[in-house]
This record gives sequence, C-alpha cells and structure tokens, in this order.
Amino acid sequence: MQNISFIKSAISRREFFCASALAASAFVAPRFALAAEPEKKSVTIAVGGKNLYYYLPMAFADWNGFFKEEGLDVKVVDFQGGSKSLQAVVGGSADVVSGAFEHTLSMQTKRQAMRAFVLQGSAPQCVFAVNNRTMKDFKSVADLRGKRIGVTAPGSSSHVIANFVFAQAGVKSNEFSVIGIGSGAGAVAAVRAGQVDAFVGLDPVISQLEGDGLIRIVTDTRNVDESNALFGGPMVAGCLYAPQRFLDENPETCRRLARAVVRSLKFIAECSPDDLMKIVPKSAFLGNPELYKTGFIKNRPALSKDGRFPDGCAQISAKALASVNPKLADFPFDYAAAFTNEFV
Repeated sequence: MQNISFIKSAISRREFFCASALAASAFVAPRFALAAEPEKKSVTIAVGGKNLYYYLPMAFADWNGFFKEEGLDVKVVDFQGGSKSLQAVVGGSADVVSGAFEHTLSMQTKRQAMRAFVLQGSAPQCVFAVNNRTMKDFKSVADLRGKRIGVTAPGSSSHVIANFVFAQAGVKSNEFSVIGIGSGAGAVAAVRAGQVDAFVGLDPVISQLEGDGLIRIVTDTRNVDESNALFGGPMVAGCLYAPQRFLDENPETCRRLARAVVRSLKFIAECSPDDLMKIVPKSAFLGNPELYKTGFIKNRPALSKDGRFPDGCAQISAKALASVNPKLADFPFDYAAAFTNEFV
C-alpha cells in the first residue's frame, strides 16, 4: 500500500510539473511573440455580415478579446455584403477586409493590389436553395430558367455559386434574374414574401428557413467535398485581405491579426456549441439560440483548420470569377500575388 501511495504521489507530482510547464510556456510565449511593436495599433476591419459563420473566426477574435491580447485596438465595421466592405477599404475608411478571397483577384483587373493573409473558410458555406412557396413543382435547376434568384449582393461569392450551379444544369447566366437580398433578416423576408424563386444564402438564414420548411436545398457548400466537386478544387472563402501597401508597411500588425484569427480557428475547432455561445453576442442568434447551434455544427467543417491557403486556390477562384464576367477568362492573373502564408 505504501508503494502504491508513493506511485500515485509521483504521478501527481509529474502531472503537476507538466501542467506548470505548460502554463509557464503559455504565459511566456506571447511575451516573446509580442517583442516587436505593431506598426499600427488601431485597425479598422470592414466586413459584410459580422454575425455570419462565414466570418466567425474574425468576429470571434473580436468578441473574445484575441485582437486586444495581440496588442491591437480593432474596430469592426459591418456592411451589407462583401462588395460594400471592399469599397470601404478602397475608399480609405477601413484598413482590412474580412471578405471573400476572390476579391483579391478581381481587384487585379482594376490594377489595385490586394492580398489575403489569413484564411477563415476552406469552402464558401453558401447554400443554393429553392423557395417552396413559389416553386412547389420544382424538379431540377433547369426549372429556374427565367426565374428570380436572390444573392447577398450582385457580384458577390453567392452570385458566383449561383452561376456555377446553373452552368452545371446547362442554364446560362442571362437566363435568370439576379436580385440582391442581403444575408440577414432581409433575405428571410424576401423568401417568405415570395420575392425570389431560389437564392444563395448562408447560415443562420438557411437553417432558419429550412427549419420552417420554406426551402429545399439543392447545393450545399458547407460540405467541403461538395464544394470541391462543384468548383473542381479548393474554392476558399472568407479571409482577411488588405492592400499590398498595408502589408508592406505593417507586417507586424498583419502578423498579429493573423495570429488572432488562427487562435479563433483552433478554439472553434475544439469547442462545444454551448461554450461558443457563451461568447457570441445574442444579436447573432436571430432570436433562436438552438437554431444558431444547428447552423454552427453544419458550418464548422467548412472552416479552415490553420489559416493557410492551399495550393491551387487562386486558380479555382479565377475560374469562378469568369463565371460572372466571361471577359476575365483570359485575364493574366498573378496568382502568387493574391495571397501569402507568411503571417500565419
């Protein structure tokens, strides 16, 4: 019995010292990491729908204080759609965009160098769904010729996905009408009122409408495999990107922004829905916490695990852009300039 007590005591001491060492490393590591001062401590991030799972890693870093712990004073400004948030950076009212990766390529066509520096989503998380109210006899995507298709905003990633789904069904982009309906309550209202016959949206809107039996899902890019099959490779989604000049002038600031987002990704990958909801503000739940949990579980697999951009992602995004604007099919994109993993 004495030997058993001694062994238990030894194990306890070993566990204690291991835990102490881990705690010490967790305390010391940030001190080394923060040795260099950020060039710009106050940063404004523009986003097109902060409460969407699409932007959850960035939003969570804000809500949970990860940006502050990195020594940054981050202000997140919310806009209706990714195109609007991009305009804010171009206009100089914001420093960084939390938006769709393909905008880094589309800006090359305007001779404006934008570069992504930390990935949030490995797949678009968008869902193409049919309105059960106006399309009761829906059998295939071809039935939507001449119909009204809702997207978060014209030219957005949701518009790209609509084009890809239609293309697979042999329907041309000029054979349906595109209507911007946003990504929140406006989208829900548009579907309920029958203003669109089908739409491409994100959660929690999708989970809410599906739960009410108002839509039928046709294509679901919350599933990475389904997304890869649709696009023919990795169609990466939400990321932080900024003008190349901002990255050049503020490398330590970008490094800290990226590190905060990666911390979010790692936390989100392991946490329970209940733990997440203790930090997410109630305004994100659309009045239904259980619905938010459901959406989180469905969207989590599409989030990046490490914030890194995979090989070939820029080429896939360029192909997606050409679906919206055929003139871009022959544009000489600089794929390497669209992203960097340097700061992750």
